[in-house]
Amino acid sequence: MTLLTLSTARAAPQWTLSPKGGLVWEVQPGHLPFGDHIEQSGKAVDAITNWDLDATGHLKLTRSVRWPMLRTLPDNTHAALQVDLGTGKEPTITLDGAPAPTAVIDRVSIDGIVTFHGRQGPLELSRTLFASNEQPSMIETYEWTNRSAKAVTLTQPNWSEQTATDGKKGKWGVYQVKRQWIGAGTTLLAPGETARGGLCITAVKDGEPFPFPDVFAEKAARESMRDRLAGLMILKTPDPALDEMFRQAKYRTTESIYATRGGLMHGPGGRNKFLAALWCNDQNEYANPFFAFLDDPSARESARNCFALYAKFLNPDYKRLPSSIIAEGRDIWDGAGDRGDAAMTAYGAARWALACGDPEQAKEVWPLIEWCLEYTRRQLNEQGVPKSDSDELEGRFPAGKANLCTASLYHDALLSSAALARDLGKPAEMATTYVKQAAALKEATNRYFGATVEGYETYRYYDGNDVLRSWICVPLVCGITERREGTLKALFSDRLWTQDGLLTQAGTKTYWDRSTLYGLRGAFIAGDTARGLDYLTRYTRQRLLGPHAPYPIEAWPEAGQSHLAAESALYCRIFTEGVLGIRPTGLNKCLITPQLPAAWPQASLEKVRSSGRLWNLTVRRQGQDIEVTATDTAGKTIYQGRKPQGQAHEVTF
Repeated sequence: MTLLTLSTARAAPQWTLSPKGGLVWEVQPGHLPFGDHIEQSGKAVDAITNWDLDATGHLKLTRSVRWPMLRTLPDNTHAALQVDLGTGKEPTITLDGAPAPTAVIDRVSIDGIVTFHGRQGPLELSRTLFASNEQPSMIETYEWTNRSAKAVTLTQPNWSEQTATDGKKGKWGVYQVKRQWIGAGTTLLAPGETARGGLCITAVKDGEPFPFPDVFAEKAARESMRDRLAGLMILKTPDPALDEMFRQAKYRTTESIYATRGGLMHGPGGRNKFLAALWCNDQNEYANPFFAFLDDPSARESARNCFALYAKFLNPDYKRLPSSIIAEGRDIWDGAGDRGDAAMTAYGAARWALACGDPEQAKEVWPLIEWCLEYTRRQLNEQGVPKSDSDELEGRFPAGKANLCTASLYHDALLSSAALARDLGKPAEMATTYVKQAAALKEATNRYFGATVEGYETYRYYDGNDVLRSWICVPLVCGITERREGTLKALFSDRLWTQDGLLTQAGTKTYWDRSTLYGLRGAFIAGDTARGLDYLTRYTRQRLLGPHAPYPIEAWPEAGQSHLAAESALYCRIFTEGVLGIRPTGLNKCLITPQLPAAWPQASLEKVRSSGRLWNLTVRRQGQDIEVTATDTAGKTIYQGRKPQGQAHEVTF
């Protein structure tokens, strides 16, 4: 099965973990030609860069640079200005008055910033690619170090190229796009000396000034942002690859936050330009519950803003929520009908509010949660499970008139909302009602969806479904485990599992990482640590160290395996909710139900934020028991206890 949709042949590189963090590939002749693509984002810019090395190690870049807030017409989901740029028109340096030879790349490294290392004649070259944190600019830096025995005269070009877009196609009129070389001039490089330069790709509204950044200060700022995130929610397991992919995924999901006219918005990204927009699944269900545990101001504010924007659509007639809020909050998309969006939103918002532990924020989001629960209750069919028009795949695969995913999310939302209602001082009967509704829904879900499918005692995804589907994993993460054994066997059977994770439907070639990431989390929550670790390890090595590194992806074949940002949050949640078993059960408390693999003596997560504070969690194997220790950042013990594996520890902050 072809993994990438790139132009060059696919000899798999040998990515390894760098001792300094990130990945490195030492290019060998047998690996070439090779190419890949990676997405990078800042507050005001996003880009997908295709990089290709030919058989001689020469680098070709093809960039799709997008500006989420420079809107095109029609101002719809995909309306970010995009400019596709190659390197053919960009100038080159000269050495001793003659054009420099084409650089030969011998090493590639990725750690948020992509760096190409190589030789350009007598010079050692280091070339980086990254998004500016704040400016609407994609930036490249160049460093040339003279490795010869004699001085070399290096001249950087005085070059820029500016184009104007068609004002009739822009929401805000004409946009100016500029590529500019920064560092023009001539330098006499003695042996061992280094010269530096850069390239800035920027777009602004007509009449606005172009930024003229110090590209190396921008690089330092990007590195600082990366390192700050690396110092939050630090995962430590016996497997460095798992730790590193957790770190990379945390970075990817958090960099993809845009400073829109509607406030900070987390955006999926991808080749379909899902930018400056929100979705009930990507943000409300996938990313926001994770951001509650991450002590990053932008991530936390984007989640709060997301729920506030959705709350504007509450209505007394219980007309459905839009699936997506687009165009910086000015418009909506709901072309797939009701996808179970209210269940997605109640699930994510309740978990987010509990984990944040802020009573004021919880009160702020409560009307949205309560409305979504009531909306979903009104959709219950005669068999007691909620109806919907489709699911998050929006008709790509059949979902019937009621699907397993919506029912499961609604069950989880009811349980979280009952806990939140109690802590907010709501009438006691409200929490009691939610708990009773959850119990009835669990029974109805098992009765309506429980089935033997392809010989496995698992679930049908909808009435009439007789082929295994990947989303049979969702009950496992939502507290519905009665058909655990058959479901896990089905998930990890050769009918569903592939080298790239779970097929969406058995017998097809389509996979979406989101269901794989749910399935792996569900395996740990269900206590299947042996298979869970085995398949998590396989998946991690494929995504982190395989031919399309280093993040989870959206799907294949759709959109060429885009590095959608919310999927990275789902990867992190395998550990926070699966392996370590953290579940908020109040504004100042949580249950911790660790599922430590047999080969692991311990695992830890440092600098977690919940209930308004930072804390550390360590789980250790102590004979037949698992010891759970929670401390504050000063080392003071908050909780310590020993219980058999799979038993819950209640931690109060």
